[in-house]
Amino acid sequence: MTPALQKRNLMVILPNANVRQDTLTPTHQSAAYLMKLLIVEDEHKTGDYLRKGLGEAGFLVDLCRTGLDGHHLAMTEHYDLIILDVMLPDVDGWRIVSALRDAGRTTPVMFLTARDSVNDRVQGLELGADDYLVKPFAFAELLARVRTLLRRGAPAVTSQQLHVADLTLDLRRRRAARQGKDIHLTSKEFSLLELLVRRQGEVLTRSLIASQVWDMNFDSDSNVIDVAIRRLRAKIDDAYTPRLIHTVRGMGYMLDQPDDA
Repeated sequence: MTPALQKRNLMVILPNANVRQDTLTPTHQSAAYLMKLLIVEDEHKTGDYLRKGLGEAGFLVDLCRTGLDGHHLAMTEHYDLIILDVMLPDVDGWRIVSALRDAGRTTPVMFLTARDSVNDRVQGLELGADDYLVKPFAFAELLARVRTLLRRGAPAVTSQQLHVADLTLDLRRRRAARQGKDIHLTSKEFSLLELLVRRQGEVLTRSLIASQVWDMNFDSDSNVIDVAIRRLRAKIDDAYTPRLIHTVRGMGYMLDQPDDA
């Protein structure tokens, strides 16, 4: 296959309604929300489609366009799975997966690439990749492979609850409580709170919150995220101490507890 063919704009078959997040059962939603994925893909159309499809399937998704950015995030952040292109504009996927394995990183890696020869597949797997999927691909197959890799590497789930200070989230019933008192949340409010709790201590930008909770691109002139956070604070923080939801000026929002809480 020639380089021109390898780098052509490849078709991606997006998920249908059967795999949208709003049709998943609560059990599937809870399992998916446990997982954080990194996509390293320089083709904008493919990367955006993957981020949208996997986000709709309930995963937390970060997307990088270059190998250097992908390598940096893979080395400094925790991910449950990395989806990695081979032909990147700066550092190729072969070198990235080799560097991760040399550094002792065992995060599962799936190569997603137009390089379709047997030698390429063997090379990718021998370098330490856990799966190899050739473009063009059906999203349903990619999603099945993602879930298989995550099940293979995931510990048994022993709890369906998340805790921060005196805040408890019941993932199975999608209910929240503070100090043992139930707090009524809308579906979007629960999803927003779950995102904040799962990424406790991380500053989440408005654009990230918009893409993960509302599946929309953030408009800087819109105050939908600020209004949603204000309403969530009124329910979660106003009547309780310590306050858990914090504004990081100029950056976004973070959920965390004081060190002495």
